[in-house]
Amino acid sequence: MQAVPTDQLRNIVVTGHSGTGKTMLCESLALCMGVINRLGSIEDGTTLSDYASDETERKHSLNTSLIHGVWNEKKINIIDTPGLLDFHGDVKSAMRVADTVLITVNAATGVEVGTDTVWEYTKEYYKPTMFVLTKLDADRADYNATIEALRDHFGHLVTPIQFPAEEGFGHHILIDVLLMKQIEFSPDKPGSMVISEIHDLYRKKAEVLHQQLVEAVAETDEELMNHFFEEGTLTEDELRAGIKSALVTRTFFPVFCTSPLHLIGSERLLNAIVNLCPSPIERGPEHAFCSVMNDEKLLPPDPDGSTIAFIFKTMSEPRVGEISYIRVYSGHIESGHELIDVQTGQLEKLGQVYTMLGQKKIPVDKLLAGDIGMVVKLKNSHTNDTLADKGVNCRISPIIFPEPVLSSAIVPVTQGDEEKISAGLHHLHEEDPSFAIEHDVEFNQTILKTLGETHLDIIISRLRNKFNIQVEVAPVRIPYRETIRVSASAQGKFKKQSGGRGQYGDVWIRIEPLERGSGFEFASEVVGGVVPTRYIPAVEKGLRESIAEGSLAGYPVVDLKAVVYDGSHHPVDSSEYAFKIAASMAFKAAVEKAKPLILEPIYSLTVQTPDQFTGEIVGDISSKRGRILGMDTESRFQVIKALIPQASLSTFHHALTRLTQSRARYNYTFSHYEEAPAEIANQLIAEKTAKQ
Repeated sequence: MQAVPTDQLRNIVVTGHSGTGKTMLCESLALCMGVINRLGSIEDGTTLSDYASDETERKHSLNTSLIHGVWNEKKINIIDTPGLLDFHGDVKSAMRVADTVLITVNAATGVEVGTDTVWEYTKEYYKPTMFVLTKLDADRADYNATIEALRDHFGHLVTPIQFPAEEGFGHHILIDVLLMKQIEFSPDKPGSMVISEIHDLYRKKAEVLHQQLVEAVAETDEELMNHFFEEGTLTEDELRAGIKSALVTRTFFPVFCTSPLHLIGSERLLNAIVNLCPSPIERGPEHAFCSVMNDEKLLPPDPDGSTIAFIFKTMSEPRVGEISYIRVYSGHIESGHELIDVQTGQLEKLGQVYTMLGQKKIPVDKLLAGDIGMVVKLKNSHTNDTLADKGVNCRISPIIFPEPVLSSAIVPVTQGDEEKISAGLHHLHEEDPSFAIEHDVEFNQTILKTLGETHLDIIISRLRNKFNIQVEVAPVRIPYRETIRVSASAQGKFKKQSGGRGQYGDVWIRIEPLERGSGFEFASEVVGGVVPTRYIPAVEKGLRESIAEGSLAGYPVVDLKAVVYDGSHHPVDSSEYAFKIAASMAFKAAVEKAKPLILEPIYSLTVQTPDQFTGEIVGDISSKRGRILGMDTESRFQVIKALIPQASLSTFHHALTRLTQSRARYNYTFSHYEEAPAEIANQLIAEKTAKQ
């Protein structure tokens, strides 16, 4: 395949809520471009985009996939993305490298949580954005209500380009208010688009929407506005140029209509992609960091410039190895090209370069600036790495993945698999950086932080299927702590005589409570040499070993000061060992007098939610022993700030998902420790007693 000039490229990412028809939209566009000769089926697992075994099994997109085709002599790269919120790491990585975002919206269900979420990503990346209504042939399709919801959520700049002559069963005619033409499709027949004059039944509505379109486009450009005032309208060419410019500046968000399952609207959408969506050159230069000082620089998409390419997705395939999806931002890449990984300084020699058609790899001579493709078996380069010519120190700003919030511990079914689990998770993390791996040293637990339960299920499934590792999910252990309420003193005397040299150590210890978060302090007030100076470090060691396992429930003791202030020694039998044991004895005796208590970790919680769920969320937080600190309004959302025990976080995740249909988002950070309720303390003490 020949290299495609930068100005002939269109890079599109298809996003939206789960079930809005993203994969079938990609399938219908591929069929219209002649890439395939029949529509695949999600039910049968035969679509171009969803080819992985876990995708065909679950009948949902779980990975980014890339297809391409040619329409009106332009190459269109189309990236299909998952709709499930648990896999929005892939959505963000795909959106990072696309030039235009298509947000699919089910005309029967309207704006959903995924619509809101991907809209926020488009703002973060400042991407040209178009809405595509799908399923207009569904029984409950409601075009007017959906347009109203889009404008309510995303503002008056949302502007229809088309409307359906009829909705529901039999839908096959669109009225295009940009062309001011009627477009008729023969369902299920590619190449059947027929353009004609608008029927009288729809002309009045078309004229009203056309005028709204003209005014919306004119408002985006001063020159167009002046021309509009002079002439009272804009020509079709002026509208096209105005829309393309306004897309780039995010001052215009057009709405198109489709029914992908029956190919209705697909050819017209391809025309719009070619004529309205910006090429990499029209999209403009990319932000890059091009010095040791991380100075930001604008990087033009120049095919003749130095090569700078960005890895936005890594996958592993059986019998192939690691696959790296790449966008070329400057210069070109080709087989045999030697590039430097800017992050690591490692040399990478490229093998064959491909473009992708789902899972099919198509060899290409080279990829020029602006194009998207893949290479295999890079040695040390992974997602978010930049490859560049030797001597070039520019790196593309990285993808910022959604923050994982659901913590789960995993344990091997087979003992001894710990190293295999670690290696398997490392490989999976290179494919999906949106989950985090932590090792809890205190409890020796491997903890996965994921975007949700389905995300966790898929990671466990991939460990099993790719690496033959069986794991189970276990509760994350809570790092409770113990402390004291009042000061207390006690003596510890260790005396042992069993023939030969004995053991003797004698100390008096005073323990005092400190402020929360102070940890542990040690001091000596010994005078007169009653405890020789050389034994003081042994006393401290004995105390530090003792605080590691508290007396109530076996958790570390914190926030106290221990002072050795008296004691005695034997000139022959005293030893470091004896004083270490004596200090431990004194500490345990003193703690019993100091009114010990158990502390639990408390986290600061921030929840961003649509207003209608606020009451239920506040109630749920309160039922989980949380405390509401306050509420603010941010855009269309209520922001709830609260404190909540760590023990309640996992059940809060499940409750929030259920209460809000996943429309709310949250994050949390450790705040402090505070006294655990009596019922929690008693339960922990009982658990320790049962183990003894």
